[in-house]
Amino acid sequence: MNIPQEVPAATRHRLLLVSRDDELDSLLAGRRIAAHTGDLRLARATGPGGRPDEDPGGPPPDVALVCDDRDAAVRLLALGVPVVHLRSGHEPDTAPADEALAGALRRVHLPGWLPGPRPTGRDVRTTGTLAPARLSRGRTRAGTLLLLSLWGVPEAEAAAFVAGPMVALAREAARRTGHCDIVHDTAGPLVHAALSNGAEVAAGTTGSVDTHRADEVDVDALHARAEVFLASPTLAALTLAQARRAPLALLPALGAAQRDLAERTRTAVSLPEAADPADPELWTPPQDPAAGPWRELAAAPDDLRGAQRVARTLRQLSFAPL
Repeated sequence: MNIPQEVPAATRHRLLLVSRDDELDSLLAGRRIAAHTGDLRLARATGPGGRPDEDPGGPPPDVALVCDDRDAAVRLLALGVPVVHLRSGHEPDTAPADEALAGALRRVHLPGWLPGPRPTGRDVRTTGTLAPARLSRGRTRAGTLLLLSLWGVPEAEAAAFVAGPMVALAREAARRTGHCDIVHDTAGPLVHAALSNGAEVAAGTTGSVDTHRADEVDVDALHARAEVFLASPTLAALTLAQARRAPLALLPALGAAQRDLAERTRTAVSLPEAADPADPELWTPPQDPAAGPWRELAAAPDDLRGAQRVARTLRQLSFAPL
């Protein structure tokens, strides 16, 4: 019997992953797709322009996944690299065609259940849901995950939310669930300042509050272990809860994109809002997925294989560029 030999890493085709690590949607979309590209050798960009983190003077990658970074996509196309350009986050309006990206395969992260216009144009397709690689949650769950995105949010609006409602929610989450993990994208200085100024967050409870940059932790794994999930209205958070049929309470929408996404979401599924930290129902979500809000989508189940399909396209391009 012939046993297939593993392809040595050095001879695998190289995939360059470019994402905005300070934008939650971009970061998690790239990670979820990369989880299905095990037969490609993965390199990550280290800064603007999509430059790989290994052998910067070497040959270009065989294929690139560029999440949202237009300049990186244009540069890679000029080098002759096959590019899949993904728009990972929600945009209130359909973006006009970009001639500079005409050589790329363009994908738009858009769950099938989310109402609104679909993108049009040559080589532009929707992905469906970019679900996490593991759909299960931990059997024993504890604590709260507060997933905060301030990408594109006006500075004054972001500061007011972090200093007021976020601190109150974190304090109550620690008191009621024992622990609160705050994961943020661009909010680091604001979050740390708010928590240092509000020492009562930890001192007034028997629980604890920890903060993390999204690019330094496994957000999907933290969600699998958490009992309560509070999140900014983002596609990354919505698809995470939807794929796992898990409870989700939306934080107040900040900025135009979040407000538009929250409004569209409400027309399809009834998610509670994390507006009142004293609301006991916020901290005791239904444990039966059949009783959760995602049951409203049962009549039109969404395809959760978006990340696998994009990964398959990348593998095909690495062997047979267009």
